[in-house]
Amino acid sequence: MENEPFHRRVKRVLFGAPRDLFDPKIFHHVSLVAFFAWVGLGADGISSSCYGPEEAFLALGSHSVLAIFIAVMSVGTILVISGSYAQIIEAFPSGGGGYIVASKLLGEKAGVVSGSALVIDYVLTITISIAAGADALFSIFPPDYLPLRIWFVTAVIFFLIWINLRGIKESVAVFTPIFMVFILSHVPLLLFAVVRHVPEVPALAGDVSRDFRSALGQMGWVGVGALLMRAFTMGGGTFTGIEAISNSMQTLREPRVHTGKKAMFYMAVSLSFLAGGILLSYLLYKVAPAPGKTLNAVLFERVVGDLWHGSGGKVFLAVLLGSETALLFIAAQTGIIDGPQVLSNMALDYYAPRRFAHLSERLVRKYGVIFMGGMALLMLYISGGAVRYLVIMYSINVFLTFTLSQFGMVLHWWKDRGNGNKWRFGLAMNGLGFLLTGTLFCLTVWFKFPEGGWVTLIITGLFVAVSFAIRSHYRQAQENLKRLDDLLLALPAVTVPAALEPMVRRQAPTAVLMVSGYNGMGMHVFFSIIKQFPGMFRNFIFLSAGVIDTSVFKGAAEVDNLARDLKEQLRNYVEFAKGHGFYAEARTAVGTDAIECISHLAEDVVKDFPNACVFAGKLVFKEENLLARVLHNHTAFLVQKRLVFAGLPMIILPIRVL
Repeated sequence: MENEPFHRRVKRVLFGAPRDLFDPKIFHHVSLVAFFAWVGLGADGISSSCYGPEEAFLALGSHSVLAIFIAVMSVGTILVISGSYAQIIEAFPSGGGGYIVASKLLGEKAGVVSGSALVIDYVLTITISIAAGADALFSIFPPDYLPLRIWFVTAVIFFLIWINLRGIKESVAVFTPIFMVFILSHVPLLLFAVVRHVPEVPALAGDVSRDFRSALGQMGWVGVGALLMRAFTMGGGTFTGIEAISNSMQTLREPRVHTGKKAMFYMAVSLSFLAGGILLSYLLYKVAPAPGKTLNAVLFERVVGDLWHGSGGKVFLAVLLGSETALLFIAAQTGIIDGPQVLSNMALDYYAPRRFAHLSERLVRKYGVIFMGGMALLMLYISGGAVRYLVIMYSINVFLTFTLSQFGMVLHWWKDRGNGNKWRFGLAMNGLGFLLTGTLFCLTVWFKFPEGGWVTLIITGLFVAVSFAIRSHYRQAQENLKRLDDLLLALPAVTVPAALEPMVRRQAPTAVLMVSGYNGMGMHVFFSIIKQFPGMFRNFIFLSAGVIDTSVFKGAAEVDNLARDLKEQLRNYVEFAKGHGFYAEARTAVGTDAIECISHLAEDVVKDFPNACVFAGKLVFKEENLLARVLHNHTAFLVQKRLVFAGLPMIILPIRVL
């Protein structure tokens, strides 16, 4: 620790110490119990009660009394979607949510559409949550402070990126007290607001009846239905986030299915109460818009005024609205947790850059976290942080993912109908979910498309197109690399018996090869060294780093298997080199950063073989486009830079790819 470089000490302070990958309890330490999953993953859905009911209420215009129907529809929708996603949790306990469900049950193309929609939806989740949170906070302050709003939301995004780079569990723990303040302040206050007006319920029922008849006289059944459905879809953000738990099952504590269902139950009950209670309270208090304030701010000012007069009431109101603001920021946290998870799953299937599947030393999908935060910041600046505009773009994609997932589960249960009677309940639950979410998706697109919803569809379409282009490029590169792997089938036979293997000469020139396993690319580098430096090197040291990404980080046994498999693969290089009269050995390391692992291995080799030179291969494309530069990492060049400054020579050999 005393000799640790300054930049490493700073990194340790900012992001925490590296995780011990071989600790048997590491997965227990980083996983979430049901309560923390409710906080970290369910906050997205719960926080939508801060803006979803308001948008639905305002969309009713002069017929705000009809909000009672929106409240009933919202509660019913939440319970149906939550129940249907509980079936997905049970069927796909390893997680992945909408992307995995659609890919496995409807095909890869449907999976890409669902995954792309989810990624854009999570970007908008972060954006709208922070924008709505800023609105709630600045409702407390005089209008003179509004110019500071854009700087405030920028600071919040950078804070969320930083805290999530430290670790998921750590970030959730930070927000838990705020979450509990929100729940313990809002739930009793809404109960008071409703109970206090129980004697007025008959009068409210009369108002609803009169307004409904008046609306029928003005617009007819079709007009009233269109008004209700438009208001319902404008408040569709209320239902976003329900899928978050199924998307991040990998982060939950074992047994994951039980933990996931329990967290889903917590979220369904709390969101139903909050969304329905807020809409009903709007009616009971006859809430109307006020300049510079959200409807929730107006509502809670009146409720607190009825409950608590004087300075104490003002303090409680500030705490109430402050917790609402903070919860919206926690909801943004859900997007930063789940978005990288979806990108990681797509990267493993080569529909996104492979680096999105990489983990940091803190076992966080760092590239995904940075990408989601950066995209959210871009959307905030483009939209100006206007919730009214963002809510139009929002919730379209989530209903697309809902619909694909529910349809996939319907097909799943239908194909599984021969296995017991459980399929009947599953088919009924997901079938109802499919009809409901499919209808809502069509209606949401219909009402929001001309108002700006088309922007979301264009962005999602572009994301889908880029995903297919990435997959096409990776597939072409893999086909070209097969030519190198054919070398393994045509290798010359071993000529030197094991008993005559050369003795090690540590002062002799030594070639240190960076390889990624036993493959044609590694053998190509080996033969290139022999051809281009004839008779110069008699020692060959093979180095390889086993990178822990999301495909491996599923249990301590998987990490051990990776290390063992890597050693087995490099043994093939060693035996081949020794069989042709060279001294050879292999050294491996397992970690989250290939550059760190290889650099440390190379530095250790030089201590034993002072006349060493490091070699690595680098793919060279005949026509290198933007995709080739972005998708193929530059590990060899980064290691070369690191070793050059450490005083070690390194040569990169080009490998031609047609």
